[in-house]
Amino acid sequence: MFGTFPIWFWIFFTSMIPWWESRYAIPAAMLYFNWEWWQALPIAVIGNMLPIPFILLFFHLVEKFLRNYKTWTRFMDWLFAKTRKRADSKIRRYEYIGLILFVAIPLPFTGAWTGALIAYLFDLKFTKSLITIFIGVLIVAFIMIALTLFFGNIFGYSFSC
Repeated sequence: MFGTFPIWFWIFFTSMIPWWESRYAIPAAMLYFNWEWWQALPIAVIGNMLPIPFILLFFHLVEKFLRNYKTWTRFMDWLFAKTRKRADSKIRRYEYIGLILFVAIPLPFTGAWTGALIAYLFDLKFTKSLITIFIGVLIVAFIMIALTLFFGNIFGYSFSC
């Protein structure tokens, strides 16, 4: 199934997928491909971060274009309302620390893509948001590595680190 593309490409590409990101690409690389965490980490983090500057810089243009279509308008209204509801108190109170925590929590509908959307919705500064999201991505990557090593060893996966 994965023979067409090298493993590093699979890790890199899947890290760009919203809500999957490096938080699941790294454990998948460790468990499915038997990669060491330190091999998967840089590839996954780079893949995870690659779309973020574009989202921060150009999402307003994408939103403007998509709002010409009723279905997309409804979807964005729902997504933005849900995102604002989940992030409002944290971001208004803690700003960038709240953004780091939001990105670093390994739960569904958190992560770099959602962090970039939050930065866009709350009009946070580009450079600070990019750095903050990067820190959050690193934190969640190490959380997932630790969980994978811990539970992998419990369930009999062998890691050579």
